[in-house]
Amino acid sequence: MNMTNPMREIVLDKVVVNIGIGSNDQLFQNSKMLISKLTGRNAVATKARKRDPSLNIKRGQVIGAMVTLRKGAASDMLKRALDANNNTLKERSIIDNSLSFGIKEYIDFAGVKYDPKIGMMGMNINANFSRKGKRVEMRRRMRGKEDHEHRRVSREEITQFMEKNFGVKISNE
Repeated sequence: MNMTNPMREIVLDKVVVNIGIGSNDQLFQNSKMLISKLTGRNAVATKARKRDPSLNIKRGQVIGAMVTLRKGAASDMLKRALDANNNTLKERSIIDNSLSFGIKEYIDFAGVKYDPKIGMMGMNINANFSRKGKRVEMRRRMRGKEDHEHRRVSREEITQFMEKNFGVKISNE
């Protein structure tokens, strides 16, 4: 008899697609167009938190575009992004509660062709994981505390989840 706690089940919370472009307005428009082409959602601008004179960036200046996907859209995008990454992840890209990896060129996605208006761009993919019951701590009414061990999703658990649900191979490089 298998006695497992259903509240310990890991779920994909969200996937964030991010393209950093620096201080170029034309690249910002191209990155927004690319993100909407890949995800079907409108991208939002990310702004600089600090100024960096060496990169010619001022505080509050638009330096990238991003979109956050949840539920089914997050799962679909993660599958497509992993497929573009040959279904492999480096072990160091997985930390507690999340994994991050990059895609060098958007043409690695299946069914996406090169668009000369956009040019060549890469992106970062970040996936966050949680357990069932997270809402107890996040809700506004009758809020409760979530135990630290329940909140933490370890690297090993994420590795098992990714291998089981997405068929990903984890390499040691």
